[in-house]
Amino acid sequence: MDSLVNKIAALEKVSKELNPSLKERESINQDVQEFINNFLENLANYPAYVNENPNIEKLSIQENKKNLKELLADFNSEVVLKGIKPASGKHLGYVPGGGIYVAAIGDFLASVTNEYAGMYYASPGAVTIENELLNWMKNIFGFPKKAVGNLTSGGSIANLIALTAARDKYQIKNEKTQKSVIYLSPQAHHCIHKALRIIGLEDVNVTLLELDAISKIDTGKLATIIKEDKEKGLNPFLVIASAGTTDTGAIDPLEEIGSIAKKFNLWYHIDAAYGGFFILSENRKHLFKGIEMADSLVVDPHKGLFLPYGIGAVLIKDKEAVFHSHHYTADYMQDAVSDTMQVNPSDVSPELTKHFRGLRMWLPLQIHGVKPFIASIEEKLLLTEYFRNKLIEIGFELGPKPDLTVSYFWYPSKEVDENEFNKKLMEIIHNDGDVFLSSTKIKGKFVIRMAILSIRTKTATIDTAIEMIQKCLKQTKDAFSI
Repeated sequence: MDSLVNKIAALEKVSKELNPSLKERESINQDVQEFINNFLENLANYPAYVNENPNIEKLSIQENKKNLKELLADFNSEVVLKGIKPASGKHLGYVPGGGIYVAAIGDFLASVTNEYAGMYYASPGAVTIENELLNWMKNIFGFPKKAVGNLTSGGSIANLIALTAARDKYQIKNEKTQKSVIYLSPQAHHCIHKALRIIGLEDVNVTLLELDAISKIDTGKLATIIKEDKEKGLNPFLVIASAGTTDTGAIDPLEEIGSIAKKFNLWYHIDAAYGGFFILSENRKHLFKGIEMADSLVVDPHKGLFLPYGIGAVLIKDKEAVFHSHHYTADYMQDAVSDTMQVNPSDVSPELTKHFRGLRMWLPLQIHGVKPFIASIEEKLLLTEYFRNKLIEIGFELGPKPDLTVSYFWYPSKEVDENEFNKKLMEIIHNDGDVFLSSTKIKGKFVIRMAILSIRTKTATIDTAIEMIQKCLKQTKDAFSI
């Protein structure tokens, strides 16, 4: 026994380093806080995009330990200063949230306390916080109190959960799959198609609906198409709308689609990952009329609420449909059985192990209140209008006035093929990298896309973007000898 105790004691001397003392923690925190302060104070001066590969040797795992300051320096040079910078206000390319500071404190607290947020039995407080956040969102979007939901890692998993519930509600399996029909926009996010493959609906009939002139679902023929499919012996069961498409930010006619879905008894799913929280804007609220008709809804707080990457949300009205695939019990979990009215997150998600991600949302809402979030949303809408006006002033042509903060533009080159000219312009913009923009295709036309949603994007940021675009435009003209 003495030998065993001595071996344990010897190992404890080595392993105790994993549980640093108060003095050691204070030293670590000081170094990290210094790094964070330097990062945030200089963020506006960093380019938003640097197309360089990291030094793998600096990032690979070594057997021997390294000094924290040295590691922070490597992290800065190989991670922070390369690639796309989602924290930057100059990230105008995809759909950035920026990441508000207090949310990071929430993540820190969640990791240190290591609360398990999968079951009420394990952490009643953590699960209550997450369910209260879901209740808050139910109220915003007009969902009933009895609806269930989950805080996910993002829109992909949130959509996966919702589509699984729709599949199970209508018992789409085996030979029934090939006769079943889903209706959605060509502008639907690709994670929808990915989710359909994952849940075994790869062979389902997918009908891409026609769009109107501003890239919204044209509902004029939708009822007729569904009726004709039923007459052919097919099984229409799901219609998907978007509240803020990725390419153009368009909001589909939600109420009209909802009425058609109800008429034909289809599951109505709305992907509002990007656009959902714009419902908080009094100037945009009318565009979301009908969102309360959805059977399931996806929103991303890491977009419209400016939180760091890693938190999406799904709301579903039919509890039994979502429980069908996700609720399980096991002998080793028998102690977790509870009579509480609280819904266990593990019963509404593929996740059993669940990080307490709700704290990154709950803490900012509690500390700041809702008002600054609404002001930031309104600000981004006005900044989009400001950017569009500035682009017109320097000779660009623009797509239709957007519903939200995603828009697109191109330079009307007469001397060179427009698509080739704008591809070259996009390449030069990326090589510059001070401000990050992205591109897409609209009806075969190559266009440059802006997405304004970062908490740190301000009027000065747009002015910087315009200056960069003008400089890159001149370089593009020179490249084509125009």
